[in-house]
Amino acid sequence: MKYAALVFKNLVRSKRRTFLTVLSIAVSLFIFSALVSVPTVADQILGNTASSTRIAMHNKAGLAYSIPIAYKQRVATLPHVEVVVPESWFGGVYHEVSDQFPNLAADPENVDKMWPDWGISPSEFEQFKKIRTAALVGEETMKRFHLHLGQQIQLRGTLYPFNVTLQIVGTIGGKAPPNFLLFRRDYLEEAAGRPGVVDNMWIKVDKPESVPQVIATIDEGFANSSAETLSESEAAFIGNFLDQYRMFFRMAELLGFIVVLTIGLVAANTAAMSIRERRGEIAVMRSMGFPSRTILSLLLTESVLIGLIGGVIGCGSAYIVLKVFSIGNVGGPLGTIRMPPAVLVETLVASALIGLFSAMVPASSAARRNIVDALRTVA
Repeated sequence: MKYAALVFKNLVRSKRRTFLTVLSIAVSLFIFSALVSVPTVADQILGNTASSTRIAMHNKAGLAYSIPIAYKQRVATLPHVEVVVPESWFGGVYHEVSDQFPNLAADPENVDKMWPDWGISPSEFEQFKKIRTAALVGEETMKRFHLHLGQQIQLRGTLYPFNVTLQIVGTIGGKAPPNFLLFRRDYLEEAAGRPGVVDNMWIKVDKPESVPQVIATIDEGFANSSAETLSESEAAFIGNFLDQYRMFFRMAELLGFIVVLTIGLVAANTAAMSIRERRGEIAVMRSMGFPSRTILSLLLTESVLIGLIGGVIGCGSAYIVLKVFSIGNVGGPLGTIRMPPAVLVETLVASALIGLFSAMVPASSAARRNIVDALRTVA
């Protein structure tokens, strides 16, 4: 603590240089933490579904093709199958085209059994089963459009040539996608003229170990039919949606590390210039009896503090920007980006390492240099 005043004085002796160094580190670590947060969140989404007992069944030709609703009865009778919930994508917009968010319809009877981890209260589930126009809305969508329970909203059809008027009876939380809206499929079926097809079906089995067996039984049972099926675990199904972002995730990680490496080189050059200008001062301190290790510690402390200050500013700014971005999300995985605690720790460690290693070589050289030679060079 007795050297704290000396460290602080040296930090502010060249305010412009210190400010610009902190700013450059802050900008680089802002970019680093924002970019690295993207793939981390994707891994977290997949991790939450890795042990799921849910299976997604859809047309083998692709998600754009439907499957007959009659498949539900056959699947429901298979061993290990507990619940089957047909689902159809509506894809409506709230007000404008920019107001899009994921909205779909599902059979209401077993929604609570299929998704008990969605944080929906039993009373809200009962309301969903009872009211024909009921809707369950994700927490982020509620905040985005300032919605409230009991409110009636209208979604304009894009895939369907009609609108639906819905009453919000509950919110979706827990492990559910925070921007989803779910309403009753019988309401959609009636408005669409009961076509007798659905986009996909969710199947819940008794235990995770049963998932591969049930998948094989389903797809073999509907092989060579007019609508062959492709069944996947929940993790694989969600992973397919994330695959379109996979290259972007890898590029984000690579760019993040390139930015940190580049600013590390810039910080090293700045530290070398600063320490070179203070060679005479360092020589005088050593002639007064300051040990080399003490001088080295002071120089490294200054550099690490500059790095940490820049890291805190950059990481904090990235957290705020990602928070604002997620609140104004437009749907899809990138609309739910958060900064995980691991990224916060990584960023602060990176900032400290930038400060430490950028000054290590010039500080060690200056602290161990011969006093007479240093004073003669300055003179």
